[in-house]
Amino acid sequence: MAHARQFLDENGFVNPRRLAESLHTTVKEVAELSGLPVEAVSKRQRLHSKRAQKRLRDMVMVLNRVEPWCGSLFQAYAWYRSEPIPSLGDATAEDLVKAGKADLVLRHLGRIAQGGYA
Repeated sequence: MAHARQFLDENGFVNPRRLAESLHTTVKEVAELSGLPVEAVSKRQRLHSKRAQKRLRDMVMVLNRVEPWCGSLFQAYAWYRSEPIPSLGDATAEDLVKAGKADLVLRHLGRIAQGGYA
């Protein structure tokens, strides 16, 4: 199971390269998955901005939440990208994180974890 700490650098910032390597993808794709411009994850000054770190952390939190249910980080990544969430208008977790609505996804997942319905 992946842990959020494995994606953090020595200063506690989410490192998009580590995340990309774990997902077998590129930094550019990580930017797109979180709704950020590529420059926001490739330039150090922008990478450490509150906006960039919030989006990256949101993505990591969602992936970490569903990984035990999916069986692997890579399967959680597939879910994040492609599984529509009916109670959230059939948007995917990716769609909602990109729109800055990761809190909706996390609340939804929290309800499921407590035995609620999707």
